[in-house]
Amino acid sequence: MDHRHTIKLFSCRGSRYLAEKIARSLNLDLGKSIVTDFSDGEFQPAFDESVRGATVFIVQSTFPPIDNLFELLLMIDAAKRASAYKVIAVMPYFGWARQDRKDRPRVSIGAKLVANLLHAAGCDRVMTADLHADQIQGFFDFPVDHVYASSLFLPYMRSLNLENLSIAAPDMGGAKRANAYSRVLGCPLIVCHKSRERANVVGSMTAIGEVEGRNIIIVDDMIDTAGTIAKAADMLMEKGALSVRALATHPVFSGQAYEKIANSALTEVVVSDTIPLRARPDQDISKIKVLSVADIFADIINKVYNYEPISPSFIF
Repeated sequence: MDHRHTIKLFSCRGSRYLAEKIARSLNLDLGKSIVTDFSDGEFQPAFDESVRGATVFIVQSTFPPIDNLFELLLMIDAAKRASAYKVIAVMPYFGWARQDRKDRPRVSIGAKLVANLLHAAGCDRVMTADLHADQIQGFFDFPVDHVYASSLFLPYMRSLNLENLSIAAPDMGGAKRANAYSRVLGCPLIVCHKSRERANVVGSMTAIGEVEGRNIIIVDDMIDTAGTIAKAADMLMEKGALSVRALATHPVFSGQAYEKIANSALTEVVVSDTIPLRARPDQDISKIKVLSVADIFADIINKVYNYEPISPSFIF
């Protein structure tokens, strides 16, 4: 299709590693941009080439620090002020997604606030992967392309050729996602039930379903401190599982996550590259395998740009 509006792909600093892969998959050159850092901590991004009349895609996952989100907002604003036709935020990891409701009095709804900020900055569309809660799409007043990593993970799961396979949800909230995997793979579902002592600290845990003699894969949208995943793996092995693996789209890996994974009963942890691994040289990451979502996002970007449906790209 001939376009009057050319496609241009840019990246903020936090996700340049992923944007370069997406650009290669699209056979595009990554757009030129610069960021000026000031001595007081402020920074100012700028496009180093014209974006007038272009459909601009800006790649940035909004994992901490908050600078990643604010740099994206500044880039969107700069593109709009430079007369871009459309500005699309490609956010493989949508930060603040766990703050999607008022779970106690007098708290903010961070996910809704981020949606409002993107709209105020001039964003026309958002692409993101495996939101913590699907209903976050309703926080936006413009289109959201919600990408599912199942098309990335299912082929890998099948390649393991595991006998007596079971899929496990790490908690009740993840049961819907785990059930979708178990349905496609035609294997039993296990649901782990946990109680939290406080935020990011897991108390007791038990499992619902047959565990003994099973090769189990725990699926979730993200791994943060790895407390839930590590405790679930240890509990499942104690109950007679043959092996336990974990699979998650977003490797947040905060706090002692790398140590917990290394010291747990987990055989392997499979994640995507929506967030870069930020382990220190002395931390053991031998159990962690990274699969890239670059081709998935490249495919969606190409289809959106060419006004093609994206739903056929997803398994579920």
